[in-house]
Amino acid sequence: MGKFVVKQGKSGGYVFNLKATNGQVIAVSQVYDSEDACLNGIESVKNNAPVANLEDQTVAGYEEQKHPKFEVYTDKAGETRFRLKAKNGQIIATGEGYASKANCLNGVESVRKNCVDAEVVNE
Repeated sequence: MGKFVVKQGKSGGYVFNLKATNGQVIAVSQVYDSEDACLNGIESVKNNAPVANLEDQTVAGYEEQKHPKFEVYTDKAGETRFRLKAKNGQIIATGEGYASKANCLNGVESVRKNCVDAEVVNE
């Protein structure tokens, strides 16, 4: 079972990391103004990730998907990343840079699997 780790950001505000069963961070949040807003972000991930469409922006002529969705894309460094967007189009979680698209897609599936019954802990 995964877990959401909530902590105060270095420059104020709150962030969460979603960790897989093995303790590896698989998704991170933006900085929220308050702990309550951060907890709402976690609920949004729990609600949206399992049903989110997959939009693979690494292929030419990709089909745009409706929100909620995982967007898979290539960053400026040439790594493959994902971002999870909620029903309103806001980014609610992002993944690290992966060397391959297959590993990035595994990251997406790990978020889907680990977020649903993940406990929330403060660090």
